[in-house]
Amino acid sequence: MTEVMSYAYAVARDDGTLEDVLAGLAGVSGASAHLVRVEPGDDLVVAVSQVPERDFAEAALRVHLEDLDWLESTARAHHRVVEALAARTTVLPLRLVTVYLDDERVRSVLRSRRGAFASRLTELAAQVEWGVKIYVDEPAGEVSAEEPTDAGLSPGRAYLSRRRAQRHAREDAYRSAEQAAERVESAARTHAVERVRHRPQQGGLASGTGENVANDAYLVPLQYADDFHADVARAADGLTGVRVEITGPWAPYSFVSPDAPEPRESAAP
Repeated sequence: MTEVMSYAYAVARDDGTLEDVLAGLAGVSGASAHLVRVEPGDDLVVAVSQVPERDFAEAALRVHLEDLDWLESTARAHHRVVEALAARTTVLPLRLVTVYLDDERVRSVLRSRRGAFASRLTELAAQVEWGVKIYVDEPAGEVSAEEPTDAGLSPGRAYLSRRRAQRHAREDAYRSAEQAAERVESAARTHAVERVRHRPQQGGLASGTGENVANDAYLVPLQYADDFHADVARAADGLTGVRVEITGPWAPYSFVSPDAPEPRESAAP
């Protein structure tokens, strides 16, 4: 068994400056990143770090992937490297915890899929990803049968009245969410070139209050990015019980080709 493994962040085109971009940048496990290419002078590269096998071999990863703190730290470091590259060139971000036995395995994948990578990088040039989530507000709280009687009603009837009002408010919020989604889709038709629907986030993965009912990513040309953001930001105007959250712009994480490199000897299960 080796002591280190190769953690891959992204495929990119090197304009001759990417080594400078990576210099001094801490990646996953605090390791510095470097570029792997098929042969000297080739502009198609993969950014990688050497990470300890004790943390990224298959058995260790099974444990780490259940540790939210470890996952968050790893995701932040992964994102830091990808975004540094994306500020200089077009990138194909790789899946979190894409690990190979060594750089030669990375080089082999780059060699075998060079055409597909180069084509997708050309397609994604000068485009960014925006994330758009729609949330329905949670009800004000549980209705208690012990609350004071409303407008002379008996406690039982007052309780049912409050439950009915709460249910109607919830239904109104869902209708508002549908309207907000229609407005977002209208903006997307004008500005975005691709959309990916992600599963709504729940529990600890949700980044805001309320119920996440839509979680989409949009690929938008840079020239339309500001207009897209402005139009989507207005999607919830005048609507009650609903909130639209916009994140980005990001490197095109959601729009990497299906031919993105999957590790042949990945530590991931």
